[in-house]
Amino acid sequence: MPTYIGRRLLEALPVLFLVITICFFLLRLAPGGPFSHEVDIPAATLERMEAHYGLDRPLFLQYLGYLGNVARGDLGPSYHYPTRTVNEIILDHFPVSLELGLWGLLTALGIGVLAGIIATIRPDTWLDYLPMGGAMAGICLPTFVLGPLLILVFSLWLGWFNATGWNTAGDRVLPSLTLGLFYAAYIARLTRGGLREVIRQDYIRTARAKGLPEATVLAKHALRPGILPALAFLGPAAAGLLSGSFVVETVFHIPGLGREFVNAAFNRDYTLVLGVVILFAVMILLFNLLVDIAQVLLNPRQRFE
Repeated sequence: MPTYIGRRLLEALPVLFLVITICFFLLRLAPGGPFSHEVDIPAATLERMEAHYGLDRPLFLQYLGYLGNVARGDLGPSYHYPTRTVNEIILDHFPVSLELGLWGLLTALGIGVLAGIIATIRPDTWLDYLPMGGAMAGICLPTFVLGPLLILVFSLWLGWFNATGWNTAGDRVLPSLTLGLFYAAYIARLTRGGLREVIRQDYIRTARAKGLPEATVLAKHALRPGILPALAFLGPAAAGLLSGSFVVETVFHIPGLGREFVNAAFNRDYTLVLGVVILFAVMILLFNLLVDIAQVLLNPRQRFE
């Protein structure tokens, strides 16, 4: 395992390099600049501001300088918040986004796996059609539609939760459901498909022939290999959960990193946009690595080699 992890981490370095390079030059090719939104700013003042941040240098030299700073863990100053660095902004807001992503992941796994198991236990009945129909509806509803619908029903009509904020435990419910239900739909269908395939295997028939209860057969023999398709989906789902938090944080006015990313994009805050992209790229690569390790541990036919 250490060799496998080390090799995967080394393979991630070129990916991060490409992400940084592409994002850096795409930002600079976009129209406008970090100070173009200022009204009637004097030309001399603009030149001094650009010189202060190194924006007056050739673009390639700016790129090399940024790579050197990133290698040292310095993501640079924020252009929109002159008194703060990108590292400080990320440290302040990333815990909120991470908590939201984890709650969304737990929601997706809990609802998705449970719905898939129920549909497998009673195939071709209403216990199968109802969760799978709900899963199909969840796939068709994006987060920017589901979020306002949940606010309308559970906040404005029923008054159970606050429409915005991130202060109490109840404030976590609607954002977590909005973020997790979309991916719970995919996990439910993948879990049902995986379990339906496994329960047709000979060793499942043997377990039933020995007189084991159906719950024991499902929990001890079928569930572990049956959830492998859903587990493989968690890698790309992590990217969706992290990037989807941008929309959810905007809808529910959550003070997370996603809202700062959106504001930085509007304000052409190059360093803050790049810092958030790098952070989420690292998180996605690490999460994919954890999913691959879990697949090997759950499936004895796979090896780290």
